[in-house]
Formats: sequence, C-alpha cells, structure tokens
Amino acid sequence: MTDRASLLLIPGLLCDAALWQNQISALKNMANYTVVDTTRHDDIRAIARDVLAAAPRRFALAGLSMGGYVALEIMRQAPERVTRLALLDTSARPDTEEQKHRRRLLLVMAQEGRFKGVTPRLLPMLIHPDHIHDVALTTIIMEMAERVGRDAFFNQQTAILNRTDSRPYLKDIACPTLVLGGRQDAITPPDIVQEIANGIKGARLSIIEECGHLSTLERPDAVNALMKEWLSGGTKIG
Repeated sequence: MTDRASLLLIPGLLCDAALWQNQISALKNMANYTVVDTTRHDDIRAIARDVLAAAPRRFALAGLSMGGYVALEIMRQAPERVTRLALLDTSARPDTEEQKHRRRLLLVMAQEGRFKGVTPRLLPMLIHPDHIHDVALTTIIMEMAERVGRDAFFNQQTAILNRTDSRPYLKDIACPTLVLGGRQDAITPPDIVQEIANGIKGARLSIIEECGHLSTLERPDAVNALMKEWLSGGTKIG
C-alpha cells in the first residue's frame, strides 16, 4: 500500500480504545486510525451521524459488538464512504425479549448505585471460560468499564435496546467485508455471526477457536492477522 488507509475502530459496550490496543499496534504502519466515541448519545443513528461528521471522506470501518451495530448504521447512512468493513463479535438482529430484560436489569443495578457490579456480572459472558482467571485480561476489561462510567453506560444500553434490525439491509453492503467471531462467544455465537456473513455478498467469515466475545483482547494474534489481510485488500467480494 502506497497510501495509508484511514481506519475507524468502534468499541463495544463499556469499552474504549483499550479494546483495540493490540490491533492499533499491529496495524500502525498500515493505517491512520481513529477510535470512535460511542458514549455521547442514546441512539445508534445519532452516534453514526457524529462518526460520519468527524470522519475522513473515505475510510475503512471496524466495529465490535455495539461497535458493529454502529458500523451497520453507518453503512445505511453513507455506504459510499466506506472502503471496507469488518464486523467482529456482533449481530444484525435486534435484542430478544430476554436480552432486553437482562439489559434493563443492568440499568436498574446502575441506577441503584451498583454500577461497579455490572461488569463482574457480565464478565462470564464476555470472555472464554478459560480466561476468567486471566488477571491481566480481566483488569483491562474492568478498567475500561470504569473509564466509560455509569452515565455513558445508560446512553449505550438505551441505544442498543432501540437499535434497528439490520438483517434486511445486509444485502445492500457491497464493500469487501470481514465477519469474525469467537467459537465460544456466549453473546453473539457462531450462528449469529454466520447470519451476517450469509447476508453480505462475498463476505469472508472467520470463527476463532478458544475465544469468547472480546476477540480483539482474547485472541489478538488471530484477529491481527485477519485484519491485516482485510486492510491490505485480501478480503475480496465475489
């Protein structure tokens, strides 16, 4: 590549730039990156509008979990500006009633002053069971949540609860697309990730073994290799 790509990285719920720290290091010679803030609005469409207002004219786009919801909304609002798309550990579906109920319970916990209890409760769903006792990993996750904070958590959960069903729009995505997920992801399991790849013509699907929901932190080498290939043009449509 003679010109460095512009790369937007969108974190998930209760996550910040630390979610992408390994990819930033691995891709620094390939791309000029920006980590998007998803905390200021309680609506996915408004978050996407903010991203587009600040973004370069053309850019590569990667989102994990909630970041994927925002990325899919960007693809609805300005698909012509996205050169290539990576959707990590995310879903095109809206929440089920059970998922909505669980989110509302977490909002009540936070409202009652138990925000610091939210992430420990989520942790078993966020990472592979074998990684629960990885102190370095869990410390990163807990510290991200603390930095994001309660007010932003309210915004993010409200935005997620009211997001659009993206499944009907997958067929309209025409840029080179990488879709990946963890084999043991309890939040967006392989069939949910597969559904996205099936809906996007020519998308590349990769399921990472021994990996939960936070693939960028749990299996950075595998994610880095896939994203390098994706960013350099190795993920082709057709």
